[in-house]
Amino acid sequence: MSTFKAPKGTYDLLPPDSATFLAVREAIARPLRNSGYGYIETPGFESVDLFARGVGESTDIVTKEMYAFETKGGDRLALRPEGTASVLRAALEANLHKAGNLPVKLWYSGSYYRYERPQKGRYRHFSQVGAEAIGAEDPALDAELIILADQAYRSLGLRGFRILLNSLGDKECRPVYRAALQDFLRGLDLDEETLRRAEINPLRVLDDKRPDVQKQLTDAPILRDYLCDACKAYHEEVRELLRAAGVAFEDDPRLVRGLDYYTRTTFEFVHDGLGSQSAVGGGGRYDGLSEMIGGPALPSVGWALGVDRTVLALEAEGIELPLPSVTSVYAVPLGEEARRVLFAKVTELRRLGIATDFAYGGKGLKGAMKNANRSGARYAIVAGERDLAEGVVQLKDMESGEQAPVGLNEIVAELETRLG
Repeated sequence: MSTFKAPKGTYDLLPPDSATFLAVREAIARPLRNSGYGYIETPGFESVDLFARGVGESTDIVTKEMYAFETKGGDRLALRPEGTASVLRAALEANLHKAGNLPVKLWYSGSYYRYERPQKGRYRHFSQVGAEAIGAEDPALDAELIILADQAYRSLGLRGFRILLNSLGDKECRPVYRAALQDFLRGLDLDEETLRRAEINPLRVLDDKRPDVQKQLTDAPILRDYLCDACKAYHEEVRELLRAAGVAFEDDPRLVRGLDYYTRTTFEFVHDGLGSQSAVGGGGRYDGLSEMIGGPALPSVGWALGVDRTVLALEAEGIELPLPSVTSVYAVPLGEEARRVLFAKVTELRRLGIATDFAYGGKGLKGAMKNANRSGARYAIVAGERDLAEGVVQLKDMESGEQAPVGLNEIVAELETRLG
């Protein structure tokens, strides 16, 4: 037993469970790759100021949850708590927006870090797949991203999720709503910290999950009543495009997101089988973020889906993904000459794309066949001195138990035929 353990609030991803996580990542990424999104990877840490400006200085992420540190050179860095700011920073730094093909469509997959109270579905280290479409203001782009996420979840067999949809307005109409909401919040019995937050970003108070706060927000003004005509028309087109695509959604006039950069379209994917941590993903439009971090005006939209929570949603619905076998063929040599000969065949099979493993460590027949069973292999190749002298190996079907000799020179072609 090691004296070291994984840090609190984190987890190790190990076989066989890791295969499910990989399958979920692939399922989420597949519709994106088929829709013009290219893969991007950014550093695991960035300047603290990037997140303070983009995510919002008043957010819990920045004030309480970021893992921030100072380097030996005096730089203030933070482990990335979310992906959008990093992806936009990278796109701006590389001048992708100047290539003349807007929107710049990017997808990513990685680990993110927030110092939170650990509980099921909420970790200090978590995995997300995200997508960003940078540089275009178009309701069809908002609808496209929601449709692609819906497609990904349905391809996994999920049916118990819901899409919540709202509009947060823009720089024209949101200030009016902000002022009305602040007036309302000032009349409530709120703690000092919440009142301070209400002065900086009152929409964040609407996202407060505490029951005593939510109870007081029942009569809070609703943003949709303050939307300007342009935002109303934009939002209605998003809704129409989703309906035309057959994607069900629920209008949630009280839906806000926990980050400051969101404007207009905002949405969440929730699953009722996950308890209090019901959100499995979400996103929205962030038309002003580029300017917040020093770039030009680049209206953009994106989302991030939690891999960890998607796996929990699959478990809640009792869905087991049809995962490919890790090993299709297992080679069992009996003796040194057989080790040399079968290892060469294993290498040949692997080069053909057939998942093949080998009985390492010089185990006897009984122990090696136990390993072959544990591997999940469909076939086992067994060979000893007598087999080699006759120019054959023994091919065993691990499902039926049938075993028959096959010529040494024919075994690769035979397995290729059987495994298709």
